[in-house]
Amino acid sequence: MPTDGLGYVEYRILRPDTGAVRWIARRAQAFKRDEDGDGWGVRVLGACYDITDRRCAEDALRALNATLEQRVAERTADRDRMWRLSTDIMLVARFDGTIGAVNPAWTALLGWQEADLQGAVFLDFVHPDDRAATVAEVGRLQSGLTTLRFENRYRHKDGSYRWISWTAVPDDRFIHAVGRDVTARKEAAAALRRAEDQLRQAQKMEAVGQLTGGVAHDFNNLLQALSSCLTMIGRRSAEPRLAPLLEAGMQAVDRGAKLVQQLMGFARRDSLRPELIDVRDRVLGMAGLLERALRADIRLETRFAPGLHPIEVDPTQFELALINMAVNARDAMPGVGTLTIEAENRTLGPGDATGLDGAGLEGEFLRLTVADTGTGMPPEVAGRAFDPFFTTKEVGKGSGLGLAQVYGLARQAGGTVWIESRLGEGTRIVLLLRAGTGIPRSPAAPAQAASGLARGARVLMVEDDPVVASSVAAALEESGWTVLRAASADEALPLLAGDERIDLLFSDVVMPGRLSGIDLGRKASLLRPGLPVVLTTGYSEDVARTEGIAVLSKPYRIDTLLQTLSEALASKPSPQR
Repeated sequence: MPTDGLGYVEYRILRPDTGAVRWIARRAQAFKRDEDGDGWGVRVLGACYDITDRRCAEDALRALNATLEQRVAERTADRDRMWRLSTDIMLVARFDGTIGAVNPAWTALLGWQEADLQGAVFLDFVHPDDRAATVAEVGRLQSGLTTLRFENRYRHKDGSYRWISWTAVPDDRFIHAVGRDVTARKEAAAALRRAEDQLRQAQKMEAVGQLTGGVAHDFNNLLQALSSCLTMIGRRSAEPRLAPLLEAGMQAVDRGAKLVQQLMGFARRDSLRPELIDVRDRVLGMAGLLERALRADIRLETRFAPGLHPIEVDPTQFELALINMAVNARDAMPGVGTLTIEAENRTLGPGDATGLDGAGLEGEFLRLTVADTGTGMPPEVAGRAFDPFFTTKEVGKGSGLGLAQVYGLARQAGGTVWIESRLGEGTRIVLLLRAGTGIPRSPAAPAQAASGLARGARVLMVEDDPVVASSVAAALEESGWTVLRAASADEALPLLAGDERIDLLFSDVVMPGRLSGIDLGRKASLLRPGLPVVLTTGYSEDVARTEGIAVLSKPYRIDTLLQTLSEALASKPSPQR
């Protein structure tokens, strides 16, 4: 007990009546016996206080503080654990872009170690095209706004870029941001947009193809009538001055027929004779022809990967497509330039194909690229380049059917085609052509024509176009044939079922009524076994050929018609009826 001041002590007592423990605080001073302070204290003056409630409150407060400290420690540990284990990248940076801290996910996602990033400026890792938008977003954060979703591209250590979607909040000194890799989502969205674009383009091309095919069929009938009439005029006129005019007219018919053939190729209704070809041999064999189609100041280069797949296409249409692309490239290169033809094999998996109608293509393909160093195309022109009759050339310098024919070839060959072009950077036309199997064959020798023309035979001609029917019938009759005419299969069937002599059936394929020319040919074989049948069409010959029936494509020349009918008569005995 101090004698020079108050003493203070806290202690516990046990109440004898209840057994409860109470906290007591005692403040007291001891008084000495003598004045000099060497004696013992003889009395104490002080007070005792019950501080049980205060001590309980202090104990509770200490317990609460300990709990709070534990919770803070746990939360800090959770935060650190999340920082270490998160697959999202986390960033703490100053407003000037200097990186203060990054989590380990940066290494897993972008390949950068923490040491690579500490003190660096994050804008150095942002794609150049995204930097302006990123700077603007940092400005928003600096003004106190929160970023809920901002997307930009960050450079991987291997040089590639990944799309990152950011959420960020600012404080007085730093930006705290979390980024999630959305590259797969962005690529899936881009693939969906491409598929939708391909679908819209395919629907448009199909609609245009339907219209084009119908127009081509009608145009073929007009050309057929014109060709027959010109032939008749030439036979009946002895005027020498008419001969050059008639020949010019027939040449115009031939040019019209080629134009229609291109239309039918675009509409995928033209008759093709596909065979396996070696692209390298075919292109090199055409080198002289391609160089003549170009100018002297345009160099032709070819690059072929080893072991190219053969492809199954119509060789004539393939060569025509190459010439069309070469001519387009020539016109796009006003000065010195280079035309490059490249070929390589490609294996397509799900979602790999692109281009017009490219969705769903899988398997082995040959990729053929025709590239020029010309002026290039703006997107609006490239998007319409395959449309028939679309051209940017001056009037009289292009029909707008060259690339339409290329499109038709690609689709008929089970592939697709697209254009890669930018203004001032040239154009690349890329074809994916399905690989064939087997060994390419050399072109077959032409079949020998039958000698001599039949005369005096009776032919049943079924043609719904009256102009075509009249002109062709007149030409046949003038050549010594007897012609029975019908405008439809319904009119022809009673004649076939009757007793009148018929040596040959010559019918159009597309006619009004229930039956086509192919159906009529089948019924004719039942009604008159052995009756020769020849069909003619402005559409594809393929269906008719599967029936083993001879087919003439409109427009045909009268000499070709007579030769075909004579060969049909010579190949089968006429029925006795």
